[in-house]
Amino acid sequence: MDKEFKQQKTPLLSGNNIEEKRQEIKAYFANTWHSYESLFSLINNDEAYFLRPERLRHPLIFYFGHTATFFINKLILGKFISSRLNEKLEAVCAVGVDEMSWDDLDSNHYQWPSVSEVREYRHQVFDLVNNIIDEMPLELPLSQQSLAWVILMGCEHERIHLETSSVIMRMLPINSLSESEQWPICPFVDQAPINELLKVEGKEVELGKAEDDQTYGWDNEYGQLTVNVNSFNASKYLVSNQEYLVFVEAGGYQQRGYWTEEGKAWLAFSQAIMPKFWFKRDENFYQRNLLSEVPLPLNWPVEVNYLEAKAFCQWKSERDKSFIRLPTEAEWNCLRDNISSDLVNWAEAPGNINLEYFASSCPVDRFENNGFFDICGNVWQWTESAIDGFNGFKVHSLYDDFSTPTFDGKHNLIKGGSWISTGNEAIKSSRYAFRRHFFQHAGFRYVESDQQKAPVVPVNQFESDSDICQQLDSHYCSNNNTNNFTVGLAEFVRKVTANNTNKKLLNLGCSVGRTAFELSSTFEKIDAIDFSARYIQYGVKLQQDQLVRFQSIVEGDIVNFNEISLTQFVKNYQNNVTFSQGDAVNLKPIFNHYDVILLQQTLEQSYDPKMVLKNITSRLNKHGLLIISSNNVFDEKITDKNKWLGGVKINGENVTVFDGISQVLSSKFSLVTTSSLVQILRLNANQSQNNLIELSVWQIKDE
Repeated sequence: MDKEFKQQKTPLLSGNNIEEKRQEIKAYFANTWHSYESLFSLINNDEAYFLRPERLRHPLIFYFGHTATFFINKLILGKFISSRLNEKLEAVCAVGVDEMSWDDLDSNHYQWPSVSEVREYRHQVFDLVNNIIDEMPLELPLSQQSLAWVILMGCEHERIHLETSSVIMRMLPINSLSESEQWPICPFVDQAPINELLKVEGKEVELGKAEDDQTYGWDNEYGQLTVNVNSFNASKYLVSNQEYLVFVEAGGYQQRGYWTEEGKAWLAFSQAIMPKFWFKRDENFYQRNLLSEVPLPLNWPVEVNYLEAKAFCQWKSERDKSFIRLPTEAEWNCLRDNISSDLVNWAEAPGNINLEYFASSCPVDRFENNGFFDICGNVWQWTESAIDGFNGFKVHSLYDDFSTPTFDGKHNLIKGGSWISTGNEAIKSSRYAFRRHFFQHAGFRYVESDQQKAPVVPVNQFESDSDICQQLDSHYCSNNNTNNFTVGLAEFVRKVTANNTNKKLLNLGCSVGRTAFELSSTFEKIDAIDFSARYIQYGVKLQQDQLVRFQSIVEGDIVNFNEISLTQFVKNYQNNVTFSQGDAVNLKPIFNHYDVILLQQTLEQSYDPKMVLKNITSRLNKHGLLIISSNNVFDEKITDKNKWLGGVKINGENVTVFDGISQVLSSKFSLVTTSSLVQILRLNANQSQNNLIELSVWQIKDE
């Protein structure tokens, strides 16, 4: 590929010279940024940025702005900068998509910025980050708490979207893209080799990235898990288009017996009869690549989602009278051990990866490692393993929803990287997972073993994070029958809304969900939103009839292990609660037209509580009610003191939080009533913390 386009390898965290490391980080940032803009330069008309060729994803204008916005959001969250560059753009381009159903994304609710506005914004962010890199303090080795880590986080995040955006571009009309010498397609096309199974000796596999590893890592990569892998046979090659074509022509998409229940549902939704990037013209098969449509390259790897790969394995098992399935994460790691080097120390890539060879897949028999081909690169490889945290998993405070929303049993790991995987994606320890119906540049290889079902590895069955455990305990265990705060809050809401129209409720600060669940029989629809995705995931698990397990401290190192289900606590749940992660200051426009809004300890957890209150009015219906639940205690670690609603002296006079709330709301709301409830947070079996929570109810005035 073009030398100017050569990918810089992700920087080591260690080094001997601080200024050399600074320049290395700066070069990596620039390389990342310009690679991303090079990809988007392939779009030859502004209208294409706003198309939605993949209806389960945002249009490309979102992703063009999203990666720049990410830098600003993380720098503000970490208090490394104090002001935004473009609040409107940063709000609309903040949060991506991982849909909870086939068709829940309605992009019509978004007011997208223009392409020129995003380009200008990207210039501003590029200059800002460059200046930060020039001036930031550096200590070696770089730690996860350093500003440099945040810069690397932004770079690796943009490299992820280099890949995911290219997948969406592959679905644009071909005339919306222009070819480029920087993005060359592989010219080698032929018949595919006949696949065969090779023996892989079983062994003990240590999974997890070490804490002192010298490359950047995402939270789910760290921790430790030991797996004993039995011997198995693995396909020598990735499944080629030619090998998969036999399945298609045998009616594999029409014979539902090969498909899981989820696969059948996806077939009904998608009406698929062949892989996503195949199409037929004059009875001949063709393949859509990033920038071209070509006769189906039979010796390239097929690109499918997990559901299709799984169905192929079921078909092959039946045809060959054998136990054929996808490999587990641990089994893939056995194969990966055939490559001794990693991205940071290889002279040249041992596979079609890191944009070192082609801007497309290539023949499955081109890159060999100890008998197997394409152990890494060409296309990602689907596994049977659903992603979960390893033992010792900890989220990074500045990106708490990178991994945890995917720990739901519905996101399967892909391993090995593709032709466009760079940076962290190309490292052995990388762990990325997608919903089973999603498309990436992903294919698969299969394994044969004595176990038709992949061995299940239980990981992190009991939540141990103290904050989450305390919330789960408070909502569902402590004082469940009497004086449970979340139940009492729901009863208060029912009481004060008894004479109102209660069709739609917004529960901001929902935490792990008990109040929203209790109110499900009172409202027709509830949007439950919390800033912390770590909390929301447990509401979702309970909603999906999953058991939730967590620890509670008895004393010292002694803990209880708790297992709860929604039916234990909420008898009349109506299945009308939708959980979302969101920032109360910058809520998406789709969250509007509510009859009641409940701010559940939201103000004291917000970095700008005044703005939360100011933005509420536009989201309420006529005569709508705003219910505020607050302990009236602000913390400078969360909220700058100049943004506190109260608890301060102004011009020598005491101003309470209620005074501050009244001052913000009085012009557009009338106070209806006030009350209070006691909240009990159990610290251990012998100690509890009692908080008096003040409640106030406000009704929006007539215009």
